[in-house]
Amino acid sequence: MQNHQACHCCGMIHRLPAVTAGMQPVCTRCGSRFVTHASRQKSASRTAAAALAAFILFWPAVLLPVLEIEQLGHTHQSSILGGIFDLLAHGSWFVGIIVLVFSIVFPLAKIILLLELSLLELLGREQKAWTLRMMEHLGKWSMMDVLLLAFLVMMVKLGDMVEFHLGPAVLAFVLCVAMSMVASLSFDPHAIWEEE
Repeated sequence: MQNHQACHCCGMIHRLPAVTAGMQPVCTRCGSRFVTHASRQKSASRTAAAALAAFILFWPAVLLPVLEIEQLGHTHQSSILGGIFDLLAHGSWFVGIIVLVFSIVFPLAKIILLLELSLLELLGREQKAWTLRMMEHLGKWSMMDVLLLAFLVMMVKLGDMVEFHLGPAVLAFVLCVAMSMVASLSFDPHAIWEEE
C-alpha cells in the first residue's frame, strides 16, 4: 500500500511505499528523511517522558526556596511563588501578576497540554486542534527560561553587594526548564492525528 506525504522541509509531495523495518524514505528534492509511524511513536514517548518529568520537577522548582539572600546580617529565603506573593503583598501588582502569569501559569499550562497531546489523550479528536494551537501559543509566552536567565544575571550583577546561597529549588528549576525544552523539541504534531 502506498500513501502520499509532503516533505516537512520543502513541501514536495511523494508517493511513499509501505515502509519495512529499518527503511526510512528520503525526499528526492532536499534529502530530508520522512518521519515513519515507528519514529512518531518514539517521538511521542520521548515527549511524554520529558513533559512528565517537567511536570514533576515544576512543583519543587516553584515551591522550595530558590535563593537565600544575606545582606547586612539579614537572611531571607524565598521561593519563586513566595517571591510573587511578596510582590503582590508590597503593592507591586503589575509586576507580580506578570511574573505569575508568564513564569507559573503559562509554563504549567504548556506542560499539561504537552502531556495531554502525547500521553493522556483525555480530550476527544475534535479538541486536538484547539489543544495544539493553545499549546503552541502558550509556548511562545511561557518565560521560565527567561526567569532562569534573570536569576543568573542578578547573581552576577549583585554578587559583590549581596551574598547569595542557592536553594534546593535551583536544580529542580534548571531540570524543569531543560525537560520542558526537550518535550517541546521532540513533539511531533503530526503524530496526534494518526489513527491508533
